[in-house]
Amino acid sequence: MKSPINKWLSLGALAVALASPFSGVMAETKSVAATAIVEHPALDSVRDGVRAALEEAGYTVGDNLKWQYQTAQGNTATAGQIARKFVGDKPDVIVAIATPSAQAVVASTKSVPVVFAAVTDPVAAQLVRDWEASGSNVTGVSDELELDRQMELIKRVLPEAKRVGMVYNPGEANSVVVVERLRELLPEMGMTLVEAAAPRTVDMGAAARSLVGKVDVIYTNTDNNVVSAYESLVKVGTDTKTPLIASDTDSVKRGAIAALGIDYYGHGVQAGQLAVRVLEGEAPGSIAPQKTGELSLYVNRSAAAAQGVTLTQELLDSAAEIID
Repeated sequence: MKSPINKWLSLGALAVALASPFSGVMAETKSVAATAIVEHPALDSVRDGVRAALEEAGYTVGDNLKWQYQTAQGNTATAGQIARKFVGDKPDVIVAIATPSAQAVVASTKSVPVVFAAVTDPVAAQLVRDWEASGSNVTGVSDELELDRQMELIKRVLPEAKRVGMVYNPGEANSVVVVERLRELLPEMGMTLVEAAAPRTVDMGAAARSLVGKVDVIYTNTDNNVVSAYESLVKVGTDTKTPLIASDTDSVKRGAIAALGIDYYGHGVQAGQLAVRVLEGEAPGSIAPQKTGELSLYVNRSAAAAQGVTLTQELLDSAAEIID
């Protein structure tokens, strides 16, 4: 029979073993704070993909992972407040979803690791200097799309389209970049751009109506205000038979005719994998920003009918998903 002293020594040794990082029983708890500018299906999918990547790597909330998530509800001032709060919490990594949130976080810290996601052009947004490893505390994944392929989709849906309308928030850097590039690209493709600025979510419907009669189609990029209020654009498109073509595949489920876009859940997984690399010791500045390359075509037959468009069988046959 063990003496009381030996018994406590044995218990102490067991406790040390359980606490040891080499025991495989108890891992060091890591902290991840995630923020998005607003809630809508694409950004929610990014968040869920990040969580899935963390879990796949063995980081479980309530076990070895502390997880925080806040949205700014479309308010850039709130995004700044969330950024400063998260920086003060000193997590192991901040995942910033969408350009305004990423800009707010990067402006708030030069030391806490940052992984951005759902940012169209991180260079134009001044998150990184270029597409090489930044050497700073920032890396991430871009959802930038090849605009010529987006315009080719418009031609496939509407071969006679000449005037392309675009509703966008002039305060969102990724949308400004898209508008500037379309101004150059569309004339080369025999088309012109007609712009409708909408600084607030509540402005989207009026901006879309201002394009009616002036355009053959309305193209929507991944502007967060536009995507948040997409139903208001769909109503205009349906009421006036003005076709809507999107770059966000989730918008097709909500009433756009078609979109050639990325899988935002997979995009989130990709960003989450970068966050895992940071959690496991890599410096974010040593990881070059990435893009999500694979695109899928989504088509909504009922939306096409409601907006006065007949889809070709070729287009339907090439779709990854058809919504009726």
